[in-house]
Amino acid sequence: MSVSINYSEVVKEFIIDNFLFGDGAKITNDTPLLEKGIIDSTGVLELVAFIEDNFKVTVTDEELVQENFSSLIAIEKFLQSKNNKTASN
Repeated sequence: MSVSINYSEVVKEFIIDNFLFGDGAKITNDTPLLEKGIIDSTGVLELVAFIEDNFKVTVTDEELVQENFSSLIAIEKFLQSKNNKTASN
């Protein structure tokens, strides 16, 4: 039996608390986080540190691309992919 984690909800809470100062009205699952200026390059590094600490994954330099962190949907897909790779090993 596996437990499904809703990564995007946990990450959304982190983004709201740390980058939007509690204003969750500015973000949806498909909001472009970088394009809208919600997070910048330093913010991406903070987000990656949060993800690594909370979800016990390692984000490699090759994975540190806009495609993986452009929105909550992209982050969810990326983390599900990482989880699937770990589960199959």
